[in-house]
Amino acid sequence: MSSRTLEIPTAKVFEPLLHPARYKGAHGGRGSGKSHFFAGLSVEDGLRMPGECGEGLRMVCIREVMKDLKDSAKLLIEDKLQQFGLGEADGFRVFKDVIQTPKDGVIIFRGMQDYTAESIKSLEGFHRSWIEEAQTLTARSLMMLRPTIRKEGSEIWASWNPRRKSDAIDDFLRANKPGNAQVVQANWKDNPWFPSVLDEERKHDLAAYPERYDHVWEGGYATAFEGAYFAKLLAEAKAKGRIGRVEADPLLPLRAFIDIGGSGANADAFTIWIVQWVGQEIRVLDYYESVGQVLAYHVAWLRERGYQKAILYLPHDGVNENNVTGKRYEDHLREAGFTVEPPVKNQGRGAAAMRIEAVRRLGPKMWFNEATTEAGRDALGFYHEKKDEQRNVGLGPEHDWSSHAADAFGLMAICYQEPSASAAFNRTIQYANAGWR
Repeated sequence: MSSRTLEIPTAKVFEPLLHPARYKGAHGGRGSGKSHFFAGLSVEDGLRMPGECGEGLRMVCIREVMKDLKDSAKLLIEDKLQQFGLGEADGFRVFKDVIQTPKDGVIIFRGMQDYTAESIKSLEGFHRSWIEEAQTLTARSLMMLRPTIRKEGSEIWASWNPRRKSDAIDDFLRANKPGNAQVVQANWKDNPWFPSVLDEERKHDLAAYPERYDHVWEGGYATAFEGAYFAKLLAEAKAKGRIGRVEADPLLPLRAFIDIGGSGANADAFTIWIVQWVGQEIRVLDYYESVGQVLAYHVAWLRERGYQKAILYLPHDGVNENNVTGKRYEDHLREAGFTVEPPVKNQGRGAAAMRIEAVRRLGPKMWFNEATTEAGRDALGFYHEKKDEQRNVGLGPEHDWSSHAADAFGLMAICYQEPSASAAFNRTIQYANAGWR
């Protein structure tokens, strides 16, 4: 094996990842060079490690699912070897399914779903694990992998384009970042070698697909599922600054729009949107979601947040009996001291389409309080049509985790009245002990 100095051009954004750390993470959008950085670091550690610890690098490149090696980073690492002019004389040999590194080291490529609690022990002697497309890694896989890569000085790397805050890798390396972790955000603008062909793609997406641009290119969370009913609405709200800090008007009523989920282990989500109609604005102030809880739990949230005087709106099943107490939901809520509008009548077939169209029509009026409506906006951004792929026809809204938030929001849209249309609009306001005018 030859002895040589290797110079690897590295973008400044990745400099923190060049220092030893138990966990190294890079998240961001396309064209940032995340995968290229870790592929280059793999080659660098393959060269460096025999001189430092006397044994060759043993590394596993992990994906949640790997059906074929073409889905792995193997080709990218091979390209780096060629780019750096490294080969058998330097201790690297490329085989069909592995790459041999100096001093009998090895880089292998695996899917976590192929491992069991017993078989993953075969990785205990490995120095490095690189999790590719880490946004797809399950919490179970992450829990299995972390204690397995245990060799002194071992490192676990992760590169990913974030999807949701609740994804296992985001929860671990961003929301609850360990003290021994280095994590950076890298996007196209951080890449000094960002190719012009990708820049043209980026600009096209910005113009033609604004609802997905932030996620694909800027590394934002996937707040809008491609093809979702309200993707464009949310993208426009963000672009025009209508997602931010939004306050309630203390002189106007608050309104709570509810989708009833029931209680018990198999119940659907119980969702509430807190909204205020102010002039030509629809101020979306808060969002609540809970699964399997009794009605008293939801009522407690309303009171704790100061919404005990809110006007409550229920869907048609508000006249149904609570399966725990036998009383109607609307009666329960009135007995709890709330003002409850008569439940909206069942609109029959086409009701979902009516709600969707009503939300879209009112989209330009909507202002969202960013901090308290994030989970609800995630659901609205995912709410999409179920399709018959063979016939390429729509089958109506997909009933999944997002549909309950969307239904409650749609209820708001069909109940909406402009304040100027109400009987109390422009009435004389009389203040106690202050006369009137």
